[in-house]
Amino acid sequence: MQFIDDAEFQIAIDLDQGARIASLKWRDMEFSVGFRGEVPTWGWYAMAPWAGRIRNGIVKNPAGKEFQLPTNFDPPHAMHGFGYTSSWREIGPGRSLLELPEPYGGATVEQTIEVLDDAIRWSLEYEPGNCDLPAWIGFHPWFPRDLGRGDSAEVEFKAHVMLERASDGLPTGKRIEPCKEPWDDIFTEVRGTPAVVWDGAARIDIECDTPWWVVYTEDSEGVCIEPQTAPPEAANLGITGEHYMEALFVFSQDT
Repeated sequence: MQFIDDAEFQIAIDLDQGARIASLKWRDMEFSVGFRGEVPTWGWYAMAPWAGRIRNGIVKNPAGKEFQLPTNFDPPHAMHGFGYTSSWREIGPGRSLLELPEPYGGATVEQTIEVLDDAIRWSLEYEPGNCDLPAWIGFHPWFPRDLGRGDSAEVEFKAHVMLERASDGLPTGKRIEPCKEPWDDIFTEVRGTPAVVWDGAARIDIECDTPWWVVYTEDSEGVCIEPQTAPPEAANLGITGEHYMEALFVFSQDT
């Protein structure tokens, strides 16, 4: 475990459970959904070396050779990378490193989590080494619906474009007009600053310059706003993503 106790924040990072934020308290309110039986459905975790799902778990190198990725959590698709199911190594305060397994052997991911006044800065960097497989990264924070005070969580999110979903839930690549909630959808060309708001208690504004976001509001216990450098299925859609990202989660009282 890593612990950060700084002014109004108390953060616990579980290195053996994907280096995820297992607990994040601000002003004695808990902002991370706790463990509830399934690996993908709790905490704040990094997605790497891919974010979201890959159809049938197949990736190809530039020469066209296919590689099979694990499909344990959403068969037949590969989901959210290796990071959230792996043990990471501590390399400094709030910093951790993951040496990726095959077929991404030789590549690494580094994560840094730090407190800045009333904000958390979360950064992630993928280093490919000699690995030539496609890679893109993202953040997957689970925000609780209820804080024990104030109203239930509401998502403030606007975008010009949403990707159409196929019958299997993966994007077709077609760009469409965003629909109304509930969402389990991919967006780009975001307008304004996404936020989660608990009226009468708190709000978190999420400042990040990644071009793609996934928003999930179909769960009764939590909501997710996930910035990503490329969308799920990116490699099969011909979309590439940056290998570095950072986001600022700005906390404030909501009255």
